[in-house]
Amino acid sequence: MKEKNTPLSILIITLLVCASLLTSGCTGTEGSEVTEENPGSNTLVLGEMWEIESINTVDGDGGTLICEKAAVTETLVGANQDFSLKPGLATSWEQLEENTWEFKLRNDVFFHDGSKMTAEEVKSSLGNVIAKNPRVASMLKIASMEVVDDYTLKIETSELNPILPGVLHYPDTAVISPSSFDEAGEFVKPVGTGPYKFESFDEQTRILTVVKNENWWGGEVGLDRMVLKGMPDPNTRAMAIENGELDFTVDVPYSETDRINELDGINVEKYKTPRVYKIDINLGHEPLGDVRVRQAMSYVIDRYEIAEHVLYNVGEPAAGPFLPTMVWANKDLQPYTRNLEKADKLLTEAGWVDTDGDGIRDKDGKPLRLNLMTYSARPGLPPMAETMAAQLKEAGIDVEAEVLEFGAIYDRKEKGNWDLYLAAYNIAMVPDPEYVLSNWYMTGGPDNGPGYSNPEVDSLIMEARKLTDLEERYRKFNEVEAIVYEEQPMILVAYYGCAIVKKDYVKGYVFDPTAHDYRTNADMYIEK
Repeated sequence: MKEKNTPLSILIITLLVCASLLTSGCTGTEGSEVTEENPGSNTLVLGEMWEIESINTVDGDGGTLICEKAAVTETLVGANQDFSLKPGLATSWEQLEENTWEFKLRNDVFFHDGSKMTAEEVKSSLGNVIAKNPRVASMLKIASMEVVDDYTLKIETSELNPILPGVLHYPDTAVISPSSFDEAGEFVKPVGTGPYKFESFDEQTRILTVVKNENWWGGEVGLDRMVLKGMPDPNTRAMAIENGELDFTVDVPYSETDRINELDGINVEKYKTPRVYKIDINLGHEPLGDVRVRQAMSYVIDRYEIAEHVLYNVGEPAAGPFLPTMVWANKDLQPYTRNLEKADKLLTEAGWVDTDGDGIRDKDGKPLRLNLMTYSARPGLPPMAETMAAQLKEAGIDVEAEVLEFGAIYDRKEKGNWDLYLAAYNIAMVPDPEYVLSNWYMTGGPDNGPGYSNPEVDSLIMEARKLTDLEERYRKFNEVEAIVYEEQPMILVAYYGCAIVKKDYVKGYVFDPTAHDYRTNADMYIEK
């Protein structure tokens, strides 16, 4: 006999169904309830290595985060893994005359507000960046822009600028909609074209949340949502992914990478990336203005020891500023190798000897004591600073290594109260040697912290800038590399390695070596 459903059994079934629907609120599917505690099954929780201070993409503060890590915005020009340029939001570009460029745009791109991207919006977006970001403006050298038609933009530069397409790969030039600004022209939120849309930024917790763009021109997007949390301390990032707080992070302490990789459910991937650890040297301080002292320091530092035992091979010894695999790098340069005899000879010639037998060299009664500043967000920096201080002490140079907050570092540098500053710098944000060599070594360059000035270097860079023949252009820049290799206004220690740490269920990730630190991609998804 067929069993009948009684009113009581119907009520019980109804309650069970309702309970099932309520508990499914944490799945992250459309219409479900998503909270910080229950982010959703197709939500990636990412531990970002910097504190998230800004979402402003035009003033130089938030452009990299929003473009590369949150994937909200996109640039006109992309780059392949070998650093050659490829189409982005622009399908092609052509240099019509010496100072005239024409960019053809995709005709199927919509902003997250539903409006279509045309040349008018691109012109407006670049104009905002030029007005509010002096660094990018100086690299673009744009004198005027003309909308030829809906999908063609003509750009006139103020001077010959062969790297214009490369600069348009820089994340701060990413295209945003006019609706990113209020009526007063103030930035409100990033309204881009990328695979993810801005959802919220909590000013208190500094947590950024982005959601899938269902209408992305590039196709299907793998994740429903990404939650980005700023975690500047590498140890905190390591603990957070181990205890399940994170799904994805980067650069945990390098000494922990092998151990973490052995844990169930977590894998660590190590990549080479175009970034270099370098020591800026305050050339305005008496002992450091002497090239012999700088050369001696470079001979004392054991780059191979540091790469193997401090960075745990997440990196390799550096010679010039560029990776040897880069087509424009000066391949004749080799890393300085440790040579205490050469260092002793150079320091003695410069007048620095140990006259009182205390193990520290001195000159005119003044000991050779230096401070070395660094920061902790990149896990290789503090142990590198300590190791180099110990190595320099063996040569009679007393170095105090200090791990400081950025505010303190900035204050010291502004006041000139510093000797050495160890940091990690990207060397291919613009795929051309001019970007790095001009910024670092030109007199008054924006990243020329040491205050280096060499008329020959300035002249070579200016000559190379005007060359469109790549072979000749690279040859000139190679000459610059050779000069600064000898003069050591900045000591290049090691090429950077990047450790990506993610849960096994995070699929589809592809490392992009042209990014600042790492770039998320639309193909990422979670498979549990």
